[in-house]
Amino acid sequence: MSLPKTFVKGFHDENLVAKMEYLPLGKTGLKVSKVSLGGGTFSGTFYGEIELSEAIETVHKAVKSGINYIDTAPFYGEGRSEELLGKALKGVPRESYYLATKVGRYTRDFPTMFDYSAKKTRESLEKSLKLLGLDYVDVIQIHDIEFPETFDVVLNECLPELEKLRKEGKVRFIGVSAYPMEPLKRIIQEVPGRFDIVLCYSRYTLLDKSLKDYLPFFLEQKLGVICAAGHALGLLTNKEPQPWHPASEEIKSICRKAANICKNANIDLGKLAMYYCMQLEGPSTFLTGMENRKLLDINLKSYYEGLTKTEEEVLKQLKETVFTKSLNWEGIELERYRAAMKKIAQS
Repeated sequence: MSLPKTFVKGFHDENLVAKMEYLPLGKTGLKVSKVSLGGGTFSGTFYGEIELSEAIETVHKAVKSGINYIDTAPFYGEGRSEELLGKALKGVPRESYYLATKVGRYTRDFPTMFDYSAKKTRESLEKSLKLLGLDYVDVIQIHDIEFPETFDVVLNECLPELEKLRKEGKVRFIGVSAYPMEPLKRIIQEVPGRFDIVLCYSRYTLLDKSLKDYLPFFLEQKLGVICAAGHALGLLTNKEPQPWHPASEEIKSICRKAANICKNANIDLGKLAMYYCMQLEGPSTFLTGMENRKLLDINLKSYYEGLTKTEEEVLKQLKETVFTKSLNWEGIELERYRAAMKKIAQS
């Protein structure tokens, strides 16, 4: 297998890079590693505190192992993830990775959570570049477009401003993300050809297969499809779900049952979930958060080596007895946000 354009002799582990699969990212001309690194776990807010030096070592090991796509966002720790990546990427050859960040979603406080205005979009990217220590990002994504009442501000302010920033050389490609699938399809249909990338998260997992229904449309549009969060934001691991997770108690109970089966068999549910997710044909890359080298090793092992016979048997058992129907938490976060904003407006 030929080495990717991001390969840097003397920096990378050439054997591992040669083993990694690199797939075209839609019409961008980029080829990205099948496994990619998500920055949500570097926030220090969603999945507990992080150990800075360990996180930095994880980033270094990930890139040296051939992972060449890194995703973050201002929302992840309100800049903390970007700041950590900025520290981690110092001294890492810029040509060895593609960096993606986002605009539009910023804080955990309802009144300031979202802002898709042109002014905020520009300010956000400038701040991201400063935190990351970069002159440009390879990909900028409009974050969680399901939350505005209409797409007007996204399409009339945010997207045109990103296109201006692209002309200025601060952005190379533009993407869009959301949890529900239908709004993603609608916004892409409204402005055909103006998006390069679509990011879907937690929509092809042991819990939920809905990405499969929309994948043909995304591929017809020549979009690079990023399949993120195969662990369903931590639900599909041996750990307890995070208190903030919007999933229903029914979903959390099902995932606990799966985790207990795995723990009793001395198996990591997260490994099974990552393996299962990566079997889907069509996405350019499978994005997952890995805040330490142990998790990085588990996910790379899942990719490179697949499952043991026992793990295959447990995965088969889970699919037949636990994950028997497609479940999601669509609408729950949106309802909470709309209700909170209505209450604020009335006060």
